[in-house]
Amino acid sequence: MTIRRVEQSEKNLINGVVEIHLKTFPGFFLTFMGKGFLRELYMSYCKHELSGLLVALGEEGHPIGFLAYSENVSALYKFMLKKKLAVFAWYSLGAFIRKPKIFMRLVRAFLKPKESKRTEEYIELASIGVMPESKGQGVGSSLVDKLKEIAENTSCQYIALETDAENNDGANRFYVKNGFVLNSTFETPEHRKMNEYRFVL
Repeated sequence: MTIRRVEQSEKNLINGVVEIHLKTFPGFFLTFMGKGFLRELYMSYCKHELSGLLVALGEEGHPIGFLAYSENVSALYKFMLKKKLAVFAWYSLGAFIRKPKIFMRLVRAFLKPKESKRTEEYIELASIGVMPESKGQGVGSSLVDKLKEIAENTSCQYIALETDAENNDGANRFYVKNGFVLNSTFETPEHRKMNEYRFVL
């Protein structure tokens, strides 16, 4: 298994990451936004100078896992809105037509740059996924280890992530096993109970 950063020119790998996302997160908000939206989202992680997209490649060179991260989430979202507002708006319109109830969720997504501001320096582990057939082989832990290596070469104080607190025992155990400590629990406007974990550098 090889783990490395995805370059913005590697569209096949980005498409592979999208496929892993779709299989890892069925029924989630970002999945509902569609392949095109996800492709632009993960492409933005590749293009933004303080963000990145890691991929785990199997023996035949096919993507079997990924991890998206950012040192400055607020700047990343501003970058996406500045560079690709029309594209994201187009995909958002399609999602709204399919399901009008998501309107407020879309509004909050476009306001994310303001919500994401923090005074502390940290890396956010935004998304991690592994192909169902590759789970249990250490792919996720290897991706997290690579992120820890990257984080050690920055001025960030910790790695942070958020995950569902309920009906999500596997993910919560995974983060604890990899050295993350529960920092807080909160509820989203959609009434999802979330856990925030941190790995102190």
